[in-house]
Amino acid sequence: MNNPKIWLSSPHMGGNEQKFINEAFESNWVAPLGPNVTGFEQDLEQYIGQSSHVSALSSGTAGIHLGLVLLDVKAGDYVICQSMTFSASANPIVYQGAIPVFVDSEKETWNMCPNALEDAIKNCIVKNKKPKAIIAVHLYGMPFKVDEIKSIATKYEIPILEDSAEALGSHYKGQKCGTFGDIGVLSFNGNKIITTSGGGAIVTKSLELKNKAIFLATQARDNAPHYQHSEIGYNYRMSNICAGIGRGQMEVLDDHVVKRRGMHDFYMNLFKKFEGIDVFSEPNADFFSNHWLTAITVNPTKNNGKTREDLRLFLEKENIESRPLWKPMHLQPIFKDAPYYGGTISSQLFEDGLCLPSGSNLTETEKLRIENQINLF
Repeated sequence: MNNPKIWLSSPHMGGNEQKFINEAFESNWVAPLGPNVTGFEQDLEQYIGQSSHVSALSSGTAGIHLGLVLLDVKAGDYVICQSMTFSASANPIVYQGAIPVFVDSEKETWNMCPNALEDAIKNCIVKNKKPKAIIAVHLYGMPFKVDEIKSIATKYEIPILEDSAEALGSHYKGQKCGTFGDIGVLSFNGNKIITTSGGGAIVTKSLELKNKAIFLATQARDNAPHYQHSEIGYNYRMSNICAGIGRGQMEVLDDHVVKRRGMHDFYMNLFKKFEGIDVFSEPNADFFSNHWLTAITVNPTKNNGKTREDLRLFLEKENIESRPLWKPMHLQPIFKDAPYYGGTISSQLFEDGLCLPSGSNLTETEKLRIENQINLF
């Protein structure tokens, strides 16, 4: 294994990040406030549109947690969550002492199934436990079925907490992801389409709610000359240095989307000659995915018994990183007793699915290595 590692999704700097970081050091703005924080929030608000209000935070997980707090989720409340997602979508439910209710995926977008969602809501209401919120996820940058999910949420008057951690730059019917829910969440972790090294944001529909989020994210300090606290707060604000990285990354965001989508096209062309391999793609023109990660499903009955795990291990031997899809939350040991609604779509996707190297900084040489190894497999 002499070849350098090809990563699944590595950070990709644009070049101007250092300028904003230097400005923070030169002005001694290194705290969780300052010109870069304000500028980064304004850049994001302009980018996603819809008169959104953005608060920069230390992580996307913090955004989910604050979103639940803002939606008044408390101990014992039910919160519906997409099962096929990263654990950070679900863990904050437990932070609040609430009870996660997991819902299966549908086959087209791999996101929350509208039918299973409505079944879950009805059953919760029968138990006199109407859900306090719905956490819907844009998996791997693919928008969920926005019209259907929003229609159900409106019908039962349940707010949507939109987990857009993987979907910055994606849109549905021309509207940017992160702006569909009552509250939205973004992530800038090191593997995301843009990064602040670690960080996230919460998206609200009013300045009042933005200010409330910032208040809670800065330890809920009351307006007093001394340190006084009437509410529980959190240390969730983004630093001015990390926000400086984000300001530089915003300059190359659209280019990163183009390159990630180019990687998706690369795999579409690569796999079209093979039976039993499906590349995860938009179901129709209403959906526009940033293709943060390109994923495939492998059907062993159509390719001589080869599985996605066979392919993963083969690539691993050649120092090429790939990864199974997110293991559904209802299959996780920590959530084994949580309610679950739906069938086996998410579990089958986990069994057959694989994420492939998708970085916007992959070179032609690296792509050739990937292509050669997949052909050899």
